[in-house]
Amino acid sequence: MTVERTKVCIIGSGPAGHTAAIYAARAELQPVMLEGWMANGIAAGGQLTTTHEVENFPGFPEGILGGEICEKFRAQSVRFGTKIYSETATRVDLSSRPFHVYTDEREVVADTIILATGAVARRLPFPGSDEGSGGFWNKGISACAVCDGAAPMFRNQPIAVIGGGDSAMEEAHFLTKYGSKVFIIHRRDELRASKIMQKRVLEHPKIEVIWDSVVEEAYGNAKGLLGGVKVKNVKTGAITDVPLAGLFFAIGHEPATAFLDGQLKLDEDKYVITAPDSTATSVPGVFAAGDVQDKKYRQAITAAGTGCMAALEVERFLEEHGTA
Repeated sequence: MTVERTKVCIIGSGPAGHTAAIYAARAELQPVMLEGWMANGIAAGGQLTTTHEVENFPGFPEGILGGEICEKFRAQSVRFGTKIYSETATRVDLSSRPFHVYTDEREVVADTIILATGAVARRLPFPGSDEGSGGFWNKGISACAVCDGAAPMFRNQPIAVIGGGDSAMEEAHFLTKYGSKVFIIHRRDELRASKIMQKRVLEHPKIEVIWDSVVEEAYGNAKGLLGGVKVKNVKTGAITDVPLAGLFFAIGHEPATAFLDGQLKLDEDKYVITAPDSTATSVPGVFAAGDVQDKKYRQAITAAGTGCMAALEVERFLEEHGTA
């Protein structure tokens, strides 16, 4: 197994990881990045690679494809000297500095670590829900209303949200600014959301809840985009056709923290806990940026901001503590 020595190892390759890499490389810390190889079922670059068009990242007034902006992130990291390996971190040893990060091919010995492994939106498997042939992912189906809800294809069209918690209520309410009607599809006869969020959506004239129901399949329209869904009532078995231009999953996210094996403090949803106004974790010298520690905003631009914070904090940490 190859052994690599570095002042900072960045695990992950989305906007948080690459922003951290750019700042660290410009500070001459010679970062090593493990960008992952289909880590969590997603290509290097993270969730942005599954987004068709990004319209809310500054600097791209005409919008940019998700895959293309990830390529630009990577090229900028490489330009300043980041060493990138297309390998997935499978385990870490955080018991003492220097830390040890392992992939199937190498061991990285690092004075500091920046975790930027992200989180993956939970999706439901049903015919038409994926990216493959006959699927409508990024063709009307999404997992981020804030990211995609303002797209022209959804304006003045019926839209649906799957979920019953606060996030689903927030996304449904947000989508009322764009859609002609917003359905909330929920498999139970009561919502899990807080009472105030329930009241907000149940009293909204544009929102209708489809109770006790699950999506059986999604189908397309003449343009090859989402045309609607077949919804099954779990109590009666009745199937209903619901024409839609958009369908948004709002059933939570899975942060990529399993490989840490309990060596960092996580919250009840397994997100890395960081100090207030900081990216510092429970282990000195280990920092976390992006969606792996942010379950509130989950945006590319906020991830990039925390990546910058992490790199600056790494630089300060190394100045104060020196390299091992």
